[in-house]
Amino acid sequence: MTAAVLQTTSSSDFSFTDQDFRRIADLANKRYGLFLQPSKKALVYSRLAKRLRALNLPDFESYCALLDRPEAETERPFLLSALTTNVTHFFREMHHFETLRDIIAPQLLEKARNGQAVRLWSSACSAGQEAYCIAAALLAGAPDITKYDFRILATDIDPNIITKAKQATYPAEQIEAIPSTWRERLLVSGSAKSQHITIRDELRQLISFGELNLIEDWPMQRKFDVIMCRNAAIYFDKQTQARLWQRFAGVMETGAHLMIGHSERLSGPATTQFESVGITTYRKQDGPMRSAQPDMKEGKT
Repeated sequence: MTAAVLQTTSSSDFSFTDQDFRRIADLANKRYGLFLQPSKKALVYSRLAKRLRALNLPDFESYCALLDRPEAETERPFLLSALTTNVTHFFREMHHFETLRDIIAPQLLEKARNGQAVRLWSSACSAGQEAYCIAAALLAGAPDITKYDFRILATDIDPNIITKAKQATYPAEQIEAIPSTWRERLLVSGSAKSQHITIRDELRQLISFGELNLIEDWPMQRKFDVIMCRNAAIYFDKQTQARLWQRFAGVMETGAHLMIGHSERLSGPATTQFESVGITTYRKQDGPMRSAQPDMKEGKT
């Protein structure tokens, strides 16, 4: 944190001091792992000013006081939504879904035919588009998966966005991001002509949605064959990113694939455990796991 003092935003509707910003930044880091640099002060103001108006609060000092009280549990989801960006669309970074369809899905089908469970994890699923695209890619590459033990876990830290994901209904304009060759596979017949588009039941049945904070304990028991974590680590500092990649390695099968965002890079001990097999796509290598960092919080496997 820089030692320079940023002045109170006097030209705005609400008083927002450096101390107010630090209190919010510290809470966001402790609870959610978010890394808010001082340069984000104006952005934090613009995003949270709406909450102050909605709550009829006079300044950010009052808002910070609210976050310290027991009733803050009802406000914190709004804080989280304001500080993160849940902007996504179908088939974002298409190369991942093409790899899943053309290379990974047939391999996973063979594993399933041998009587083994197959598990995939969309670990920062936002409003669900990523998870539904994973399901569509699996079915495109291995149509028989519904006969076997295939499951997709889709999680996000924001409970409000998980509620939207479960609804599997999106504004009609989102169809523009779906290539025409994928629309029939992804959408309920006829929904493309209505005001909303709806995901097919065959895909929905493959997915379980749930709320999960990536920096806290993970309750999953089985190891994963594919993990997608795209455009979530950008909110974390470098140390937290390195721990996250290492934790993913610990809950993945040997030979499993990790897919990350285009602006993200593996770091820390995990770099010795994965080999690059495509654009921001990595395969967990054979061999013994390297020990986690001493202060790393391990997930439950």
